[in-house]
Amino acid sequence: MIAVQNNHSIFNSHIIQSLAIAFLLMFFASANAQQAVSPQQTYKMPPKAIADLVDAPWTPRVSISPDQKTMLLCKWPGLPSIEEVAQPELQLGGLRFNPRTNGPSRGWYYNALTLRDIHDGTERDITGLPENPKISNISWSPDGKRIAFTITLSDRLELWVAKLKDGKASRLSSAALNDAYGSAFQWLSDNRTIIALTVPVDRGDAPKEPTVPIGPTIQENLGKKAPAPTYQDLLKNAYDEALFEHYLTSQVVKITLDGKITPIGTQGIIKRANSSPDGKYILVETIHRPFSYTIPVGRFPKRVEIWDLDGNVVYEAADLPLEEEIPIAYGSVATGRRSFGWRADTGATLCWTEALDGGDAGAEAEVRDRVYLLAAPFDGDPVPLITLGLRYGD
Repeated sequence: MIAVQNNHSIFNSHIIQSLAIAFLLMFFASANAQQAVSPQQTYKMPPKAIADLVDAPWTPRVSISPDQKTMLLCKWPGLPSIEEVAQPELQLGGLRFNPRTNGPSRGWYYNALTLRDIHDGTERDITGLPENPKISNISWSPDGKRIAFTITLSDRLELWVAKLKDGKASRLSSAALNDAYGSAFQWLSDNRTIIALTVPVDRGDAPKEPTVPIGPTIQENLGKKAPAPTYQDLLKNAYDEALFEHYLTSQVVKITLDGKITPIGTQGIIKRANSSPDGKYILVETIHRPFSYTIPVGRFPKRVEIWDLDGNVVYEAADLPLEEEIPIAYGSVATGRRSFGWRADTGATLCWTEALDGGDAGAEAEVRDRVYLLAAPFDGDPVPLITLGLRYGD
């Protein structure tokens, strides 16, 4: 018995010694590792040949001026930077955007612009840009004499304009544009005014996430069958709704080439503010409550209005409900008016589409859609333009 106990004692002491030695080895290895990886450690670069291959710029994108005389070469790097990939991202209502800039997240930006004469091939770079610019949302003025675009900074998107005459670019306004949803800006036909969606100057800080929920999140189908596709990045609770409303609310403004800013109408979650071809009216599509946790923002309730340039509502084209019960057959649409736009070859004629088959593409029907027109001052009856046996797209 004593011999057995002594053997166990010797065996246990060997284990203790082994563990002590292992601990010391781990301690010295950890210390050496801490010395090897200092707080100033940076990313390691591959050989220059490999880096040049990976960083090689892509083929430029091309945009042609309205008069067909000038080609704009939009140059961009091969890969986004680590700084861009590391930017924060919110995923709300089917959208993904950067809360710091109120612009798209994980964006790909142009970093240089070059003008090329289509007839003789001569080129000149657009100058006056900041160092390493992040350029997006490029748009020609209707007369082709200027180019408007946005430059993304660390905390906002700014509106810039370049003149073709001298190729010089300059910041038009320091106002923060809202590019999280819809189109950030559009030229008016006068070639001197831009309609833009901006972050409200009185917006304040983003809502704080509550530490304790005020109640449960409840969804009901009220006894109805409502099959629906599966979407990603949807709203999940009241806090998501508050963030969604905070970041997507915009103020429509007029910005002239001298930098003067004039607010138009009331703030709202504005998908678009598109001017008529004659520049006298604005087609405004606004999202409003109730929001949904099962479908994305494109199917939330929306109000479609025609404003004058002072923001007065001259015609309400539609106030559409939540679209949670659209049939799931491909090509199905909501009933009522949809696909609003301006007729391009007249001064101010609104057009839209209405389904004639109940919106259900799976149902047998000889006709599907009818397109209507309504000209300014929008006080007459809509005029049918064409009836279609297939679904109208846009």
